[in-house]
Amino acid sequence: MNSLGDAPAAVRVEDVWYVVDSRRVLQGVSLEVFPGEVFAIMGPSGCGKTTLLKLIGGLLQPLRGHIWIGPTEISRLSEAELAPIRKQVGLVFQYAALFDSLTVYENVAFGVRRHITRRGREVDHIVREKLEMVGMAGTEHLYPAQLSGGMQKRVGLARALAMNPRIVLYDEPTAGLDPIMAEAIDQLIVDTTRRLRVTSLVVSHDLTSVFHIADRVAMLHEGRIVACGTPDQLRTHTDPVVRRFLRAGGIVVDEEEPQR
Repeated sequence: MNSLGDAPAAVRVEDVWYVVDSRRVLQGVSLEVFPGEVFAIMGPSGCGKTTLLKLIGGLLQPLRGHIWIGPTEISRLSEAELAPIRKQVGLVFQYAALFDSLTVYENVAFGVRRHITRRGREVDHIVREKLEMVGMAGTEHLYPAQLSGGMQKRVGLARALAMNPRIVLYDEPTAGLDPIMAEAIDQLIVDTTRRLRVTSLVVSHDLTSVFHIADRVAMLHEGRIVACGTPDQLRTHTDPVVRRFLRAGGIVVDEEEPQR
């Protein structure tokens, strides 16, 4: 695990608010994600997890507050100014979001050709390297419809990694998967984080997954961060909302020596 505080935050969110149709989706959210760690955001459906991920990825702008990717504050940048920042951030969508009409190879090569290189040999090397990294070597000719849900998520990760991001954002990476495939995706997230020395930010309501992979976890509830710490620290948290949510998700909480 990264020694927290030894380096500037890879992602910093400061007092971020986001409102949709007068509904306060996020209310003063602040957090820091450090280089090289797996940081998870958990919480019930509708609590603002995916909205926060989109804000960090530059897909939305907050009503107020600030978001830093490394040293750059992104919350008020134009589309043109955001372009080089987005190249540093890979986003793995909940349902992979692959192009149905493109093969696996073409899906992974899509961003590479637009932003890195058009040279066939270089594109070929990048695509095959990243597919091998996620355990999908030999599937280049297949189409998304020919892949299982877990395989599609692996290809989605390969596509994100092909851009050589410093930060990878995962939106519900194990949603819809059976326990064995979910465990495989969890291990893949940890392995790629360590191997490539990227920073991983995972949004999930799958607490088994969260507590298996995360160095630190934040819990969102009604648009606010109500807890943040290591998995062990959350197991001993005193907030009844946190403890009830963990128990409902099958996480054993410590009944002794509760800490904040």
